[in-house]
Formats: sequence, C-alpha cells, structure tokens
Amino acid sequence: MTTSNLQLHPATVVEQIELAPNIFQLWLHCPPLMRGATPGRFLMLHCSDSNDPLLPRPMSYHRFRPSKHQSQTPNAYDFAILYDVRGRGTTWLSHRRPGDTINVFGPLGRGYDLKEDTQNVLLVAGGMGVAAVIALADEAVAAGKNVTLLQGARAADLLFPHELLPTDVESISATDDGSAGHHGLVTGLLKEHLPWADQTFACGPNPMFASMADVVNTARSRKEVQVLMEERMGCGTGVCYGCAVFTRKGVRLVCKDGPRFSLREVFA
Repeated sequence: MTTSNLQLHPATVVEQIELAPNIFQLWLHCPPLMRGATPGRFLMLHCSDSNDPLLPRPMSYHRFRPSKHQSQTPNAYDFAILYDVRGRGTTWLSHRRPGDTINVFGPLGRGYDLKEDTQNVLLVAGGMGVAAVIALADEAVAAGKNVTLLQGARAADLLFPHELLPTDVESISATDDGSAGHHGLVTGLLKEHLPWADQTFACGPNPMFASMADVVNTARSRKEVQVLMEERMGCGTGVCYGCAVFTRKGVRLVCKDGPRFSLREVFA
C-alpha cells in the first residue's frame, strides 16, 4: 500500500441509478482512484458533509467504463460502486447527484487473482456481495472466458438485473422466498456447477462461505476457491484491527491481508 492510496481525493458523481428499492449504482470520476483498481479491491468513502458519521464506509469496485470526461482526461475511466441504504452514511450517499463530490481514498486490499490459463469461471454472490463479482465478470468475458454467475437474494426484486450483465454471462438465480430461480440458498446451486469451474470466486456473508466450504469438502474438490470477506472496518488500512479474522495462518486483517482469501484458509 502506497501513501497515495491513503490520500483523500474528491470523486465527482457522474450518475446515480436506483436499480431496486434502496439499492443504488453510483458512478464516480476520479483518475487517481483508478490507479491500481482491479476487481475485488475496495475504497473507503466518507459519507458525510461533516464528521458525522465519522468513520468512512468500505465499498468494492463494482464496474469500470470509459469516462464521460474523455475530452478533459484522455483514456480516463469512471468506476461504480453498488450499495444498499442501511443507515445515515448510505442515506447521505443516496442523495448525491451528478456534479457533487465525495471524499474517497484507495484502492485498498488484495483483489481477485484470475489466472491467465483459466477458461471456466464460476462466480457466487450472496446479497450485496454481487457488487464485487460483476467487475470480475466484465473482465473475464472481455478475456474470452466462460462465465457463470450464481446469484442469491432474499427476493426477486433484490437480484442484480440480468439485462445489465455482459450478454455472455450465464446467470442463475436463487431466492429465499422462491420468487425467482432456485427456492433456497445460492449455495444449493454450487454442487452442480463446481466440477465445471477452473476457478471459483465468491463474495457474500460468512455463513454463505461456511456453507460453500461444506459443499467443496463433500465434493473433495481441490480446485481454487477465492472469497472476498465482508467485515466491519474502522480505518481500512490495518491500524485499528477492527476487521481481524482467524485463519489457518493466524490472525489476519481483512482490509490489509484480504479481502481476498482462499476459502480453505478461513473456512476449513
């Protein structure tokens, strides 16, 4: 992590879209925050005009696209975050409009590691964990790889819209209430698709990862499974130790040593 990663930058709001009730896709422009940005890495956003709330919010890079500011900054890219409204900070964020600025620092953490020789890519997303895997889907499709997305949510209206995915992504859904796709948890779909995948990448809550570990262990699969862990963060830089987790290699920090971990490293 370099000093520039910890420097606050004013990111300009380009576009704010409500994809589902209280779920927003926010596009931002800030060239310094694109240096080293890759799927799975994250940013810390100060979601306030003052010091309340005090702590920044961690947000994954969700998508990238050529910037609408190309005339000002050639070859520049905009990036998006995907978030749901949960409290004061994200409520403030949902009220930002084009031209507003948000103080942000990053990129932070270790992102996904997609191998060059991987051909079949399996993505598993639980709830808002879909925010992080979409950028990887975009990258994998652009590289000519086969991509299947297993996406789970409480109900159909909380699923990431299929029409916004790359057209070459096979998308299979699971909902807790049975309103779309498989009736049950998204991990109920994993056993069928695991043998096909060269690499599997996931993001979601810890109970989902524990369930995935059960499926992987039962199948006796030795294929790589990378997970992005979601933990509360106070600083995002490894100072506060608020995101410490126990792994086979001892205590690790999600913000600094992760958020990417091997599934077996944490959920044996």
